[in-house]
Amino acid sequence: MGWDEHAAGVARLEASYAALPPTAPVRLAKRTSNLFRGRAELTTGLDVSGLGGVIEVDGDVAEVQGMCTYEHLVEATLAHGRIPLVVPQLRTITLGGAVTGLGIEATSFRSGLPHESVLEMDVLTGSGEVVTTKPGDELFDAFPNSYGSLGYATRLRIELEPVQPYVALRHVRFEDAHALAEAVELIVRSREWEGERVDGLDGVAFAPGELHLTLARWTDELGPTSDYAGQQVFYRSLQQRTTDRLTMLDYLWRWDTDWFWCSRAFGAQHPVVRRVWPRRLRRSDVYWKLVALDRRFGIGDRLDRRAGRPQGERVVQDVEVPVERLAEFLAWFDREVGMRPVWLCPLRLRDREWPGYPLTRDTTYVNVGFWGVVNVGPDAPQSPLNRAIEAKVSELGGHKSLYSEAFYAPDEFDRLYGGAELARVKAIHDPDDRLTSLYDKVVRER
Repeated sequence: MGWDEHAAGVARLEASYAALPPTAPVRLAKRTSNLFRGRAELTTGLDVSGLGGVIEVDGDVAEVQGMCTYEHLVEATLAHGRIPLVVPQLRTITLGGAVTGLGIEATSFRSGLPHESVLEMDVLTGSGEVVTTKPGDELFDAFPNSYGSLGYATRLRIELEPVQPYVALRHVRFEDAHALAEAVELIVRSREWEGERVDGLDGVAFAPGELHLTLARWTDELGPTSDYAGQQVFYRSLQQRTTDRLTMLDYLWRWDTDWFWCSRAFGAQHPVVRRVWPRRLRRSDVYWKLVALDRRFGIGDRLDRRAGRPQGERVVQDVEVPVERLAEFLAWFDREVGMRPVWLCPLRLRDREWPGYPLTRDTTYVNVGFWGVVNVGPDAPQSPLNRAIEAKVSELGGHKSLYSEAFYAPDEFDRLYGGAELARVKAIHDPDDRLTSLYDKVVRER
């Protein structure tokens, strides 16, 4: 993708925006989504067909279009021996989506969130103007976690880091969450464990007495590597072995192949099914389409009724809690929700705070991710568990991601997610209020 092609793509996007009636909802015409909350039906979307590539890679910097997926971005940067500082878990997440909607992965304990490695970006604002903005600008600083309510990134200049061809893994087991939290704090401070460098850090809590941290180290040492896009399933390997080796590419997409562990709901982890399930179709966007079919036709609800199970509540959330409150949250979660396994991913801001997702600088958080259905009975449509999770996370001084359902009252939402600053910046760059507000997007599902 060259600069002339990029300019043509931006021109098509601007033309499609100008063609929208003033009262029409504004949304991107994307073929993929990683959102798990309802959205209003899309009639006409903005033309982003020419904005899905990498413009150039120059040393430790890349110029990338906003709709470029991390799958394509990593393919381009690995050819130069580099990767973005944070590569979210799923292939079809776009760079622009990760910046405006946040993203996280195993390097977040040292590199923060994807928007913290953006050096400059162009944003199509609600006024129809493409604005170039840099760190310290009010638009730039308010953009993370705005989910399109301030506009859409068309180009981003991002930092890259050099990597080696392979990743050596250590899976360290802990018998309680307090011990794991202490280990996380030690690794965050020292960037090592038992004298060995740690480049990536995440983990899985399988049960109250079985928690694992996976410590990753980039390496050029030759040796055999595991293949978890074949018959084996990555998350199970944490319980089965203490060390492992992957290629860098396989490490980056280790969670995508089975959508963490959620592919089991479709039978994709059954040995017989796995043999006939095409390797190229073991990926998150394929499972997402199956989820969309289930939601459209209510397949899961029908199966629950036929089996005599209580009505299910979909509990799909990622939350951040301070590391010192992790054990308290997991104990509560086991009592009130009872879903396992859950993903654990330490996070620390790189150097400053951001108004739209106001985590505290110099504080270590742990992202806890849980995705599934809990059979709660007739109260399921009122989402009692999701509401309880929101309240508990706020009580513990944490935040939750907004890609899934949210139930906050307007005042609480504004307090938690910098609503006053977001509204101020939106009034400047979207004076006619063309773009849907953040609250309407994520709570009212407009």
